[in-house]
Amino acid sequence: MQYRTIAHTTVSAIGLGAMPLSIEHRPDETRAIATVHAALDAGVTLIDTADSYHWHADEAGHNEMLIARALARYGGDTSNVLVATKGGRGRPGDGSWTVTATPAHLKQAAEASAKRLGVDAIGLYQLHKPDPTVPWAESVGALRELLDAGTIRAAGISNVTTAQIRQAHQILGNGLVSVQNQYSPAVRDSELELQLSEQLGLAFLPWSPLGGISRSSLDGPSGPTSIGTAFHRIAAERGVSPQQIALAWLLACSPAVIPVPGASRPASITDSASAVELTLNTQELVELEDVLSG
Repeated sequence: MQYRTIAHTTVSAIGLGAMPLSIEHRPDETRAIATVHAALDAGVTLIDTADSYHWHADEAGHNEMLIARALARYGGDTSNVLVATKGGRGRPGDGSWTVTATPAHLKQAAEASAKRLGVDAIGLYQLHKPDPTVPWAESVGALRELLDAGTIRAAGISNVTTAQIRQAHQILGNGLVSVQNQYSPAVRDSELELQLSEQLGLAFLPWSPLGGISRSSLDGPSGPTSIGTAFHRIAAERGVSPQQIALAWLLACSPAVIPVPGASRPASITDSASAVELTLNTQELVELEDVLSG
């Protein structure tokens, strides 16, 4: 495994996006825990979860509790694992997502997440999405209060613009350590946010990083698996999966990037983690960039 940093914390260069383990079409708990254990066996030390990663309305925190059980049952040392969770979204059980980022809700949600994870302080707590009904400064101010209270050790923000990143950085200072936006071969709308994150010394955690390579449970019913892309051609030449090529490309985009691909099977995260062993050469990077830019 290779490593990158989130502020002063060293983590694996590729994390585990745990959402598929708890939402619709999720695996049974035996396979879900085996998937987390496979990630740990592969050297993954960053696990991304959220209180809203669940299926039914009455099971908020399902994914957080699953991760806590998986870590507790792992036979090895997990003291270096950073569990990053999020608050500010909800799932009423009909497949939709809601947004609630009032200060009162965020503080209550963070305290509940800490209890479910079984920790005194959450290693990284991320505001899941800006709430259009709440001033951004008020939502971010709640993160500041959580930091000051010791409920969380570091703060992150997700699904944000460059202006929101700058304002959050002004409010949180060194307490802000990460940005999590969608970014993949198919979705590069957050290019400016990635550049700003690197400038500010923030980690950039792309969610749904395999978009355009293969359809996953993170992407919803968006269409059939992609075939015949430059990622597939290079993968065939290298004898690896297209997913590995996509993750290697993301790692080459910026030293701030730490992809968190989702997985619901041990083989999936084992394959994804192997991408750290790939170094794309200049010709390959140019070929991929030409395709993506064209």
